[in-house]
Amino acid sequence: MVNNPETTPLAIDIDASGIVFYCRSGYEKDASDEIAALSANYQWFGYANFKTNQGYFTFNFYDNNHALAFANQVNIDSLVFSRQYFVRYAILDNLPPKDRLGAVINGLEKINQSGSVEAKSFLCLGSVSVDYPDTESGKQLARFAKKFVVPLRQSLRRSNQMSEKEDLLRPMLHLYMTGFSQWFIGISLEQSRSPYHNGIHRLKFPSDAPSRSTLKLEEALIDLVPQSSRTAFLREGARAVDLGACPGGWTYQLVKHKVYVDAVDNGAMADSLLQTGLVNYAATDGFKYRPEFGIVDLVVCDMIERPDRVAQLITEWLLKPFARAAIFNLKLPMKMRFETVNGLLKKMDLQLQQSNDMSFIIRCKHLYHNRDEVTVSVLPAEKSYD
Repeated sequence: MVNNPETTPLAIDIDASGIVFYCRSGYEKDASDEIAALSANYQWFGYANFKTNQGYFTFNFYDNNHALAFANQVNIDSLVFSRQYFVRYAILDNLPPKDRLGAVINGLEKINQSGSVEAKSFLCLGSVSVDYPDTESGKQLARFAKKFVVPLRQSLRRSNQMSEKEDLLRPMLHLYMTGFSQWFIGISLEQSRSPYHNGIHRLKFPSDAPSRSTLKLEEALIDLVPQSSRTAFLREGARAVDLGACPGGWTYQLVKHKVYVDAVDNGAMADSLLQTGLVNYAATDGFKYRPEFGIVDLVVCDMIERPDRVAQLITEWLLKPFARAAIFNLKLPMKMRFETVNGLLKKMDLQLQQSNDMSFIIRCKHLYHNRDEVTVSVLPAEKSYD
């Protein structure tokens, strides 16, 4: 028997034991495996709930205090497969189609009446976000979410639960729409959340770029590389190598900053890049190429190859050293993707620790513009570009 939302009463379940994580559809298991491993390291034990291809999952802790502890300790940038997360405090079921705003206000009142210390966060909100899965079904919710956030914000300000002006240093209220009749309510903290709505960094494709892969490197440069490092190796006159460059999507990003690029590939490079005078094309295997004029500032790589081969290649470039820093993609297997990535990063970190001259910081993310791959940045822990 199917419930009729017009006659089925609203159900409000107050539950502060869980966290809602957003991820790419199809990567729910990989993302939840990562959270389970990380939580176990902190001795915060729990279990994940998800359905494949739903674009999110919940992780429920056996101890309610561990959900907020996670939010205070773990920044979204440190997670590979999750895009955004918030601590869930209530689940709304059977929302009435004609008064969803009233249902949300009712849910917030129930949270405040729960008497928990954490519930006080709902009385000093700085912003609000109405979110939904990044799936085909989620697209049906997007237009409603955009309209709903305005009256919700107005209502919260009238009741003095949210600051008059957006304050991102305060907790952010999240409403996560799994559909039109079930929503999660919770908060994220400034030190741990993504700055992007739904955790998605959308970029506009440049019309003169040779391929859409250019967006992968652009997103990586913004979200995996601190401004100080970008300034160092993307300065005018810096030198870089692009392994597996053709047709030039990643080279395009480097040339845009007036960086000299050795583009290495057996395929054909875009003429527009060769005509800039900044690109030296080498028609050879990226695994065999070595820089012609000494150490370069940056090596980038988006070759379609086994991830272990690429990780080992980049490690050798940094240890020789042929390059001071690296940004590269690891193509993912069909199964055990978290275990594969985690194992390769640990091995790389261990090998790089052998260097007496340089220490490195490794970051890895399943970026929005990636598909079945993750992007890794390996940067010097201290500036040494001079």
